[in-house]
Amino acid sequence: QVQLVESGGGLVQAGGSLRLSCADSGRTSSTYAMAWFRQAPGKEREFVAAISYSGTGYYASSVKGRFTISRDNAKNTVYLQMNSLKPEDTAVYYCASGPAPYQSPRSYDYWGQGTQVTVSS
Repeated sequence: QVQLVESGGGLVQAGGSLRLSCADSGRTSSTYAMAWFRQAPGKEREFVAAISYSGTGYYASSVKGRFTISRDNAKNTVYLQMNSLKPEDTAVYYCASGPAPYQSPRSYDYWGQGTQVTVSS
């Protein structure tokens, strides 16, 4: 059974950095896309970044230039390096896995439990 486990969230001041990790276990096929979504209180879950199996990254306009998604296929792990964080980046961040790096959350089959990121002003 596929299980995604996020780590690396926390509290950081505006302008700071965090790196999120998502470990993927129980998978039999490695040709899949990974993505990060986030959800702030009272808001819908929104796309942050996605990466294909070959390593091509895709970003929401709100994070482009500040966030970097990467993956280590040997470790079945995807990362999200977040720099120049802003208070509006505060949300629960979710890792997801699916057949292709789409922006719709409905395109993803598996989800992690989420990790809280809080950016103070």
